Amino acid sequence: MTDIGTCLGLLLVSFLAATLLPLQSEAALVGAIALDTLPIALLVAVASLGNVLGSIVNWLLGRYVDRFRERRWFPVGPAMLERARRWYGRYGRWSLLASWLPVIGDPLTLVAGVMREPLGRFVLIVAMAKTLRYIFVAAAARGLLAL
Repeated sequence: MTDIGTCLGLLLVSFLAATLLPLQSEAALVGAIALDTLPIALLVAVASLGNVLGSIVNWLLGRYVDRFRERRWFPVGPAMLERARRWYGRYGRWSLLASWLPVIGDPLTLVAGVMREPLGRFVLIVAMAKTLRYIFVAAAARGLLAL
């Protein structure tokens, strides 16, 4: 695979993993690191960009959720949406620091749109949380690959 292909694949997987699809972007990042052809900082940046862009899609869905909630394809059930809404109501925008977590993280980014969180603040907090997660994954992967 070419370096451009590696970056585009990582970007796509990271994007899709943030849009409520059950994908593991961390595994894609570790795989790209294992290839040992690109700087780790670049791979972390690409994964972070893709994941944040996917979260922005969730925010947009949340912003216009009332138009789509009853559609069969809508990815969040009423119970999950209500749980994320309660979490967001309790902790406010700082709950977005948990946006990297499996199961609850992606619905939180959708609820941020429902709750009309300003996009600039949303992007800043989500980017910080998701980038830190990828930094830790990359550091762990680098340590494991060095064994």
